[in-house]
Amino acid sequence: MTIFEYNQCVDDHADALYRFVLKNIKDGDTAQDVVQEAFTRMWEKREGINGEKGKSWLFTTAYHLLVDNVRHQERFTALDGDSHDFYDTSSSYSDLQEVLHQAIEQLPLDQKTALLLRDYEGYSYQEIGTITGLNESQVKVYIYRARLFLRKYIGKLEVVI
Repeated sequence: MTIFEYNQCVDDHADALYRFVLKNIKDGDTAQDVVQEAFTRMWEKREGINGEKGKSWLFTTAYHLLVDNVRHQERFTALDGDSHDFYDTSSSYSDLQEVLHQAIEQLPLDQKTALLLRDYEGYSYQEIGTITGLNESQVKVYIYRARLFLRKYIGKLEVVI
């Protein structure tokens, strides 16, 4: 990868990469750190990266950094004894977008990542498999299960009204 290709990659993909990470962890500062680390690693390994595969390489790296970050946070949460706050269906929301975001937050990380890469970023099943290290069939299953969960969750009348 040349310096020009690297700079082009930064210009073309930084925003999408940030949105992807932010959707997964909901912390702007941590999302910026993950994106910065992904670009730093890309710069350090630029000699071995094909310029045409820069976007895929970035998303794969960010995904792995994201998984590491979530595992790290879970470890500290378990040590602190804090419990996870889950969405309470007794409170009602009239904003469907908010309900959708709450539902997405309840998905397991693999399902959430596959769904976000497919529906928000527009990646193909094969590209998602490359990024996440899953085969194409697993990606399809995770996306199907995530959509099924979202359909059931949003389908509850007491949640939407």
